[in-house]
Amino acid sequence: MAKNIIVTGGSGMAGKWLVKELLDHGHQVLNLDRVALPDSAARTLITDLTDAGQVFDAMSSTTVGHEIGDSIKPARVDAVVHFAAIPRIMICPDNEVFRINVMSTYHVLDAAAKFGIPKVVIASSETTYGIVFADGHRMPEYLPLDEEYPVDPMDSYAMSKLVNETTAKAFHARTGADIYCLRIGNVIEPSGYARFPTYFFKDPGLRRRITWSYIDARDLASAARLGVEKDGLGFQVMNVSADDVSSDVPTAELLRRYYPGVPLRKTLGEFETLLSNEKIKRLLGFRQQYDWRSQVA
Repeated sequence: MAKNIIVTGGSGMAGKWLVKELLDHGHQVLNLDRVALPDSAARTLITDLTDAGQVFDAMSSTTVGHEIGDSIKPARVDAVVHFAAIPRIMICPDNEVFRINVMSTYHVLDAAAKFGIPKVVIASSETTYGIVFADGHRMPEYLPLDEEYPVDPMDSYAMSKLVNETTAKAFHARTGADIYCLRIGNVIEPSGYARFPTYFFKDPGLRRRITWSYIDARDLASAARLGVEKDGLGFQVMNVSADDVSSDVPTAELLRRYYPGVPLRKTLGEFETLLSNEKIKRLLGFRQQYDWRSQVA
């Protein structure tokens, strides 16, 4: 059934694929972002998500595509997908990364709760595991990384994402709404596969901090859509990653070179991912459609 969906950050690298995915599946989409999304049937409402007043107004506004039509009366919003964020450290001051990511998420969840929106899907991150942006190379407690891992980040970006997960859990406890947090691996757009043979494969160590994870932007969009369409799971944290590592070196050899002695929680396939996606497969029925081998070829 078609749903009325607000997407934040729909003009961004991952967000634009999400908006397309939702539109392609018949949903009505309003994009909240700082810049417009060109050439899309989804209207962009320019919104500063760190301003609570703007968020509350935007999330109670009409979601119709343009100002000339039969009605611009606001309709009930069925779901919010919150992708907007400062995407990593070292592109603005650390305190701004934390403030923007934490406060924008709080405002979105607060407005959703007070407007009775029953579903929120939030972009969290693999960085919460504390390895990606650590000061120095950290050895994980075990692999593959799963949702039960004792997360302990030290950087402002990953801390903001972990705070957002805790905030989401609190709002679920308050309202009973479905709130799904997606811990997203390294997002690769179709054009990004050109870097695999020319850059990633020449030095596998460059991607050890992300445990060679990746997720095609189109598969991420599919995962988020499945979250929108799957009701009744309450509060959940789920990794989103491809089934395989982003390397032409087998997983066992990567572990031998870069993570010797780290305990393994399962027997791994030849190129199996080290960012477990078993939970999202089980709960949402997620299936990878795009892998680097088919895209590079």
